[in-house]
Amino acid sequence: MQTFKLADTGRITTQLGYGCSSLMGALGRRSSLALLEAAYDAGIRHFDVAPMYGYGEAEACVGEFRQRHRDEITITTKYGIPPARNRALLGIARRLAGPIVQHVPALKQRLSRAASAVAAPAEKASFTAEQAKASLERSLVALKADRIDAWLLHDAEADDLRDDGLLRFLEDSVAKGTLGTFGIGSDRNQVEALLQERAGYCRVLQYQWSILDDAIAPGGPFRIHHRALTDNFRSLHAALIADPERCSRWSDEVGVDLDDRGILAAVMLKASFVFNPDSIVLVSTKNPNHIRENVRVAGEPALVAPARRLHALMQREARREGLPSTTTPSRMTAS
Repeated sequence: MQTFKLADTGRITTQLGYGCSSLMGALGRRSSLALLEAAYDAGIRHFDVAPMYGYGEAEACVGEFRQRHRDEITITTKYGIPPARNRALLGIARRLAGPIVQHVPALKQRLSRAASAVAAPAEKASFTAEQAKASLERSLVALKADRIDAWLLHDAEADDLRDDGLLRFLEDSVAKGTLGTFGIGSDRNQVEALLQERAGYCRVLQYQWSILDDAIAPGGPFRIHHRALTDNFRSLHAALIADPERCSRWSDEVGVDLDDRGILAAVMLKASFVFNPDSIVLVSTKNPNHIRENVRVAGEPALVAPARRLHALMQREARREGLPSTTTPSRMTAS
């Protein structure tokens, strides 16, 4: 798997990273640690977490995993969205509900909705130096670390970043070695304003990118991307299945069978690597087999040409329809 330096930290990591949002939610600690080990065994060396993940327990789980591998992995965590208010209650409920769900799978969705309602996060951070310092200290304890490789302001927008002391705190933390680097993890629609108005915070930018989006010009901040598949994959696959003539024509043009879910997913994921060669691409799954498949895709040269052809086709379709770069496939008409 391709490796490179993580921004300006001097640390080497893998282009494929594992997103830890699924840890310690429906999964217990043992299963969560097993997933992290599966990712590590498959070759992944970058792990992305946040205080809010896993009802506030994912950071500590990653911290236990880090103790086993220490300097072999890199970690991103965040400040900006605090964990759920009812963490203790949720932990008890999960332990009680786990055996029930195993025997009555139909209850899983209902219990998940109930947990989401109880697990609403506390109020969004105010992005001040004082608050950031407290959050960083909590993350260091949870991760059992004296340094965090990359620390991102979670869902921050340009208007949120009005405390000049926050930027000084971030820069001082890098100088002291507590942080390797820092940046912002936000929605892609916020990126332009962040770069124009708060460039000092943008050493690293993390936001979504998929094959439906324009290629990114080289240079600029170090980038981390996620959501290469998810809803974009489901909607594109549904649009192709609903229009067999277009699916056949596109498959011929791309050179692979696009009505095959596995093939379409592989080509879409490969595009993230091809068009973002110097960026980390995050994947998140609870299935160890999917982890191994994602690693295979990352290193599969035969997928490069189909990924380029499908991206070009998607951009051509978006231009023809006059749609923005992030196109809703269901709105496309046959061409």
